[in-house]
Amino acid sequence: MLVITPTYNERENLEELVRGVREALPKAKLLIVDDASPDGTGELAETLRANDPLVDVLRRPAKLGLGSAYLDGFGYGLERDFTAFVQMDADGSHDPAYLPAFIERLLEGNDLVIGSHNIPGGGVEGWGAGRHLLSKGGSIYSRLILGLEIRDLTSGFKAMRRSLLEALPLDQIGSEGYAFQVELSYRAAEIGAKIVEHPIVFVDRRAGESKMSRAIFLEAVWMVPSLRLRSLRGAL
Repeated sequence: MLVITPTYNERENLEELVRGVREALPKAKLLIVDDASPDGTGELAETLRANDPLVDVLRRPAKLGLGSAYLDGFGYGLERDFTAFVQMDADGSHDPAYLPAFIERLLEGNDLVIGSHNIPGGGVEGWGAGRHLLSKGGSIYSRLILGLEIRDLTSGFKAMRRSLLEALPLDQIGSEGYAFQVELSYRAAEIGAKIVEHPIVFVDRRAGESKMSRAIFLEAVWMVPSLRLRSLRGAL
């Protein structure tokens, strides 16, 4: 099992994340993909690696984006013998306590498990009305255009089988942020992957600043219809 977490200025949250993953999945490998964080996240990650053989660090030269961070993480895992992968945020919004349940859902035969706050049993804590509207609106917009039943298409808390990643054209995914999450799930659905949503309570970050930006939002707006058109043309 490989747990991948991209970081950019997450020094305040990183130690708690490592502790939580270790408690939830004592034998899992945690890969921290840091984008040259100016707050010293990368240096802290190196210290954590020195004290824990199940922590590894991939330090990138600049802020290259969430999507490419996950793709580099997938590449790291595919070059090794990992059979299951998890992607999760480092800011405390994704509770590691859900990880054993995610693994159980994979063992049931699912290819992709999506942590969803939009299904019964799920929810959010600490969001204002604007964030609720952005998240739910983004999922509804994406579901309608892409024709999917997935309720939380923008979720970044996922678990997946190695075989799914091997079947996906990872070199053709260029999206970042919310758009990356939508594209990954859509491409999985398009190849017939067995997808299940598992309820989670999403908690707004405890420390640091959100990475959401106007550019990330606009990318998701135009990328969704672009994905659908490419699929209809058989060019996805």
